[in-house]
Amino acid sequence: MPTSNSSKKRSKKSSVKEVTTKRRVTARDLGRPFSPSVLSRAEIIANTYRLVFEPDLDCGYLGRSVEMPFVMGDGKTIQSCAQETIKALIAAVATLLESGERPPSPATAGKRDRQVNVRVTADEKMRLEEVAQREGFRSVSDFMRTAALNRAP
Repeated sequence: MPTSNSSKKRSKKSSVKEVTTKRRVTARDLGRPFSPSVLSRAEIIANTYRLVFEPDLDCGYLGRSVEMPFVMGDGKTIQSCAQETIKALIAAVATLLESGERPPSPATAGKRDRQVNVRVTADEKMRLEEVAQREGFRSVSDFMRTAALNRAP
């Protein structure tokens, strides 16, 4: 949904649309040398993430993923924005894989129907909320789940 250049306000609406890249991303595209196996795994993982696009007056569209909201791309069209966003996601996921960390699971992966309760002090909760926000997680639950699962075999 294109926006008019005469409008001075940014649209707050976001649209979810399935867009895929047709071409394999190379380490050269990302500006950093990743091993082919890491790059291949990162591409598979990044292509499972849900993308969100928002119209932007300056660049056309801004894109991000639900799973990694601080990894972004932009482009004049949704297709070019999707390609740039996926490149950024592949680089971010490859970096996590290289450092031995586990990238976030796709938002569509399995229904979370079990609950684990953890009691913490008010200070611990505040610290967890601060670190979760700083790391780009939507909630303390997402942060704690990711942190714990990264340590699980």
